[in-house]
Amino acid sequence: MIIIAHNIRSLHNVGSILRNAAAFGVEKVYLTGITGVPPRKEIAKVSLGAEDLVPWEAEEIREVIDEVRAEGYAVWGLETGEGAVPITECGVKKLALVLGSEVEGIDAATRAMLDGIVEIPMDKKRSLNVSVASGVAMYLCSRKE
Repeated sequence: MIIIAHNIRSLHNVGSILRNAAAFGVEKVYLTGITGVPPRKEIAKVSLGAEDLVPWEAEEIREVIDEVRAEGYAVWGLETGEGAVPITECGVKKLALVLGSEVEGIDAATRAMLDGIVEIPMDKKRSLNVSVASGVAMYLCSRKE
């Protein structure tokens, strides 16, 4: 699994996403758009060294999507809304998962480049903090056979 963190504003969320990635065996994290990159004290405070444990790279979103597709990955977004399938029913073996902005989610231009949208099935609320959602998604995907 690859994570593409796109336009994540909070450096604390970036640190948490990196920490989740290290915990759940993510192959690589791409930091795109306005997403902050290490070294930053705010990232390090939350990541607790994960930025040194999981490979990460800062690139443009279009380049990343083209690159991972060329490597055989399907590129899906983690988002709620029309057309989203439960992440537990996605069935993609080589997944590159795009995480979007805390406020706006995945922007329309990026969404148009995706192969599909997955969502985390929820009960009373329809959204989670992006770093929390990333951890749930990484956990669920790491348990697939």
